[in-house]
Amino acid sequence: MKVAGFIFIRNAVKNDYPVVEAIISILPICDEFVVALGNSDDGTGDLICSINSPKIRIVDTVWDESLREGGTVFAAETDKAFAAISPDADWAFYIQGDEVVHEKYLPVIRQEMEASLNDTTVEGLLFKYLHFYGSYDYSAHSRRWYRREIRIVRNNKHIHSYRDAQGFRWDDRKINVKLIDAYIYHYGWVKPPKGLESKLRNFNQFYHDDTWVAENLPQTFEFDFHNADRMLPFEDTHPAVMQKRVAAQNWKLQVDPVKLKKKMSLRRRILQKIEDLTGWRVSEYRNYKIVK
Repeated sequence: MKVAGFIFIRNAVKNDYPVVEAIISILPICDEFVVALGNSDDGTGDLICSINSPKIRIVDTVWDESLREGGTVFAAETDKAFAAISPDADWAFYIQGDEVVHEKYLPVIRQEMEASLNDTTVEGLLFKYLHFYGSYDYSAHSRRWYRREIRIVRNNKHIHSYRDAQGFRWDDRKINVKLIDAYIYHYGWVKPPKGLESKLRNFNQFYHDDTWVAENLPQTFEFDFHNADRMLPFEDTHPAVMQKRVAAQNWKLQVDPVKLKKKMSLRRRILQKIEDLTGWRVSEYRNYKIVK
């Protein structure tokens, strides 16, 4: 069984993405790793090279700045990395620049790939998610945040990144997947308030035009944590590759999770209660079909 990792990245230094940690976290179970390195102006290329692994292969790309509707450029860059994977790879393990896998899940992930290798009904593996928010001490858990997403797919060129690269499709249909007992730790929203304000401006440049960004995210804009809906304390350990970042956190989360939860609408509270009691998320968006 041959496994290829792949990722796209641009300006990781400027945007403080834990891309090195992302790559290193899954590198032990990958035989090769393709990095689609977008046109950066902050030394991101040197950062990737500092990993110093013979498994890593860099593909230089130029982002199409005209693809600003719905984050389409993210999918385009994901597809460039996927296309560069060696033809003899069986599985392709996708990770984004702000996602990390805890080392405790690596044996489970490898086992699941081996178990499904010859089962053609399984076209991808579905991961659970932890979305850390504002701090390494809390995760956002509500209907606003996706619970699961595909991160391993077969190395089949019928597969392509979908919409803004959150998931994948097989041509025009949903991919048949197996849900596995492993998590992706999403750190994209762990920043001090000013960092989150900058993130929103940078991020929305790939979803909206300059006029929209100027009107909705002016320089006087202040980040509001209400988007989390609900924040749960995280009492487990972070991945080993993230320990240095966790220890370096130099800000305190200025938000009360209890008061935050009270701001949820009655409808959201009821639906969240149903999910907490039964595990069923009513009307959940699923860009996949669970077959096992």
